[in-house]
Amino acid sequence: MTPISRYLRCCDRELHMMEWGAADKPAVILWHGLARTSRDFDDLAMVLAEEYYVIAPDTIGRGLSQWSPLPAQEYCLDFYARLANDLVDQLNIPTMRWVGTSMGGAIGTVAAANVLKNRITHLVLNDNGPQLADAAIQRIRSYAGSPASFSNVTEFEQYLRQIYAPYGWLSDVQWRRMAESSVRRLPDGRITPHYDPQMVMQFTEHDNDYLRWNEYDSLSCKTLVLRGEHSDLLLEDVAQAMTERGPKAHLFTVAGCGHAPALNVPEQIELVRNFLK
Repeated sequence: MTPISRYLRCCDRELHMMEWGAADKPAVILWHGLARTSRDFDDLAMVLAEEYYVIAPDTIGRGLSQWSPLPAQEYCLDFYARLANDLVDQLNIPTMRWVGTSMGGAIGTVAAANVLKNRITHLVLNDNGPQLADAAIQRIRSYAGSPASFSNVTEFEQYLRQIYAPYGWLSDVQWRRMAESSVRRLPDGRITPHYDPQMVMQFTEHDNDYLRWNEYDSLSCKTLVLRGEHSDLLLEDVAQAMTERGPKAHLFTVAGCGHAPALNVPEQIELVRNFLK
């Protein structure tokens, strides 16, 4: 199935999205992680599009979406949730299922508790929870806030293979797709990651933006938590508490992965697909 690339103006910012499947089917929103793009979901979206209308946006400051002119104000979960609300309203989606990796899961949690309350029926939190490990956040900030540059795409792909090794197994084709969909060229001709480095202002201007127990505890939608077996971001005790509080999520540990499972292999795809049913 061939997806459609679309652009919509949401909250006065242009958002890019990949659209899969027929718009008259039940909707699924796929939202990527902090320094990633919508293209991470190509493999999952292709399968889900057999049964669903699948929308995978690029967050502002990432991929092909606009960079924020107000980074200190807009690079935060509350604004991302407002963008999501505007997006689904423009697409005339009354209710939806939501699959979010890392930051995308946090956006789903905040949206389900506020602007999309009672409209998200199923929530998949892929290695994300209402409390994250500080050490892992610092690790992510260390590479996301000061992106390196490279002579060519091949060097960049090797870099991605190193920092995203915790994703688990990816084929050579998937690694190359990640590189080609995650790259922009600098004025001097070198290669660097796609995103606005100022997106890390989320951590400097919005204290505890990822501490969201109040929102999580208010949820009533069906919730699945996927935790990478070796995740340093979603710790075991937090994941276990998520099964006992709020929506009392189902918890599944994904073997052979850290932060975060790539949702790119049949076993992981079927796990998500079966839950969404």
